[in-house]
Amino acid sequence: MTIRMLALLDGTLVDPATPIVRADDQGVVRGDGVFDALLASFGRAHHLDEHLARLAASARILQLPAPDDAGYRRAVAAILDAWDWDDEPEAVLRTIMTRGPEGLDEPNGWVMAAPLDDATKRERVEGVRVLILDRGFEGADVAPLPWLLPGAKSLSYGINMAAKRYAKAHGADDVIFVTPSGSLLEGPTSSVVLDIEGVLVTPPLHGILRSITVAELLDKAPAAGLDVEVEALTRYDLERCRGAWLLSSGRIVALVTHVDGVAMPRSPLGAALAELLTPRAE
Repeated sequence: MTIRMLALLDGTLVDPATPIVRADDQGVVRGDGVFDALLASFGRAHHLDEHLARLAASARILQLPAPDDAGYRRAVAAILDAWDWDDEPEAVLRTIMTRGPEGLDEPNGWVMAAPLDDATKRERVEGVRVLILDRGFEGADVAPLPWLLPGAKSLSYGINMAAKRYAKAHGADDVIFVTPSGSLLEGPTSSVVLDIEGVLVTPPLHGILRSITVAELLDKAPAAGLDVEVEALTRYDLERCRGAWLLSSGRIVALVTHVDGVAMPRSPLGAALAELLTPRAE
């Protein structure tokens, strides 16, 4: 994903090649910072309020200062105004905040934007093959351990990216993490939804990131005639379900076609799910 635009919190657009971070910024040398990512299309940043609220929540978990909400909105607006929507109808925006240089109370923040990549577009249509990987701890065990940053979207994404590389090296596209006891958690950059006997089921927030896309599903599903529940899920549920999806702001909805090389059924609810969550022009 190639960065096309970069905006500072005063609303100034700068060349993405322009240095804006010190070499000793703790976001660079330690991954000490937070970010969020959102989809933009039709000239709008979708769920901007929710993404900025999650950025602020992540900052609180890392004991960072409150993000400059107005500044991030200025930066997003500058990108939306300057983006060529005819050339690239969809963009992914990343709001970023670092702790800044060690010993200085100077957090840094900016917003950058890139066209939605071809791989993500393809996964929306063709679906994804996933591997099941053990995250190594029970989800509920993380809640009383704040130093593990449960629920934060931090810049320390090395483990998540390593999991995706592992999947690619073994013939898959993505990963679903499970606990040692077999409970389903989430993907490295996505949430999990299963069709269990006609009900869309997603795991509870035990040691996983709050998904804005899942929150939208829970909000909109009743009016669309879809039943949604938040319940604990296991690997057994993957074997018995009528279908599974990975949900995220960029991919929106991606059908899980294979799990550990085994073909998965295609739920009849897939079309309704995609229709419900896909942004439309106002």
